[in-house]
Amino acid sequence: MNGINRSLVSIVIVILALFNSCTNKKLDDKMQPIAKHVILIGSDGFGAYAFEKAKIPNLRMMMDAGAYSLKARSVLPSSSAVNWASMIMGSGPELHGYTEWGSKTPELPSREIGGGNIYPTIFSLIDEQIQGAKKRISYTWEGIGYLFEKNIVDLDFNGESDEATAEKAMEFILKEKPILTFIHFSQPDGAGHNIGHDTPEYYEAVEGIDSLIGQILASLKANGMMDDTIILFSSDHGGIEKGHGGKTLLEVEIPWIIYGKNIPVKGNLDTSIVTYDTAPTIAYLLGLKIPEFWRGKPILKIFENDRL
Repeated sequence: MNGINRSLVSIVIVILALFNSCTNKKLDDKMQPIAKHVILIGSDGFGAYAFEKAKIPNLRMMMDAGAYSLKARSVLPSSSAVNWASMIMGSGPELHGYTEWGSKTPELPSREIGGGNIYPTIFSLIDEQIQGAKKRISYTWEGIGYLFEKNIVDLDFNGESDEATAEKAMEFILKEKPILTFIHFSQPDGAGHNIGHDTPEYYEAVEGIDSLIGQILASLKANGMMDDTIILFSSDHGGIEKGHGGKTLLEVEIPWIIYGKNIPVKGNLDTSIVTYDTAPTIAYLLGLKIPEFWRGKPILKIFENDRL
């Protein structure tokens, strides 16, 4: 090898070393937590189309002061258990195995099994990577109770109403300050099934959820927790007439809103989001390592030009 070639090789090695150093620094930066507390709020049957007609000032405030998409999508079928599982398990039904509206156990054997004897959720990541971190779930639809590791959460509460679910969640949040809280509301799904989607009663239920979110925000602010908290709001599916589960956009498109002091004001996110991206995004916010077997990815568009 002549002198010129040796010099070129040396230059390439130096450039590669610098590139790897910068890349590693970026990865290290990503592992720094962005918030001390994350609250995931899920509203059953809250289709993205509801934003066209409903009076929802609290959700709109979160959209204006944070980042959102009204074109996020559920997995198929556009039904409850399969999508709530996907939301907190970071993968679709092909891997976690919950495939139906009311799945209590996987119909398809889970590709991975974690400490709770189910496909690992965001709660298991916290349990493994942050020693002593508190985590809780408060839910109205009893079907949620089959989709997480009961042996590792600090509070497993099944409320009789959305109001009771919210009240218990906030009681625990203010007292114990958990790193992650998942609050599940059963409306407006109930109104959609009983009366119909895109009806006055459906929008009344939607507005009731917005009111509960307003109460949560006010309580966090009054107790000095908003500076350290990020809220992520989404849904499992939308609906059409008195049902869901199909392949129409009215059933598949869901809202995805993220808000908090450390969330840049991005407004509408021009990027594809699937419900299984929610858990990896929460993991990113908390500085957790995301497992290779999860298929979702964190929505980094939120932090583009701000953090990356």
